Amino acid sequence: MCGALFALLAVMAGAFGAHGLRGVLGDRGLEVFQTAVTYQVYHSLALILVAILPLTGLSRNLLGIAAGFFVAGILLFSGSLYLLVLTDIRWVGPVTPVGGIGFMMGWILVAISGFRR
Repeated sequence: MCGALFALLAVMAGAFGAHGLRGVLGDRGLEVFQTAVTYQVYHSLALILVAILPLTGLSRNLLGIAAGFFVAGILLFSGSLYLLVLTDIRWVGPVTPVGGIGFMMGWILVAISGFRR
């Protein structure tokens, strides 16, 4: 459910960026916004993947924790980039790498789950 909702929001954000922010943001702002959308889409799909993988016998516990890291990554990485571009609030910039670490931790747990199988 989270994966589908985050994917829907990413499509909406992408459309908003492509149509609503052209001419409002400069090239760099649009690029940063698109990065947020791209990572949100990838990790929305990752959330759907970790919901399906337990059917193959992989650890539901590890994949559940991975899902938590993916959600945190979307909120912190993509969310901070959206805020940075749309509000110019600079203090959220240092939050972005924390979200990136969340993404990496999620993928590490998916890999560990696969190795354990």
